[in-house]
Amino acid sequence: QVQLVESGGGLVQAGGSLRLSCAASSIFSINAMGWYRQAPGKQRELVATIISGGRTNYQDSVRGRFTISRANVKNTVYLQMNSLKPEDTAVYSCNANSKGIVYWGQGTQVTVSS
Repeated sequence: QVQLVESGGGLVQAGGSLRLSCAASSIFSINAMGWYRQAPGKQRELVATIISGGRTNYQDSVRGRFTISRANVKNTVYLQMNSLKPEDTAVYSCNANSKGIVYWGQGTQVTVSS
């Protein structure tokens, strides 16, 4: 069964850290994985992506605070989030691109209190 399963969300105080994980099952030849987020009343936005070879891309507001990485053997992507701010509060979802087909996880809630 094809699926992406996120974990690691939760409630944290401003300035704190969280690490999100996303494990892909039954998805092969993944050439890119990424994290997106959607806050209440806002559109979903890109947070960070990582492609084969390790090149990364970040939204300006998280660059320097968040780090995306991937464990290829495990088909897992991580998002280390440091110096969290209340405006980072959102549902975070991961996706995987395999030969042009994009798969999405169900999302995990991240709440940053001030």
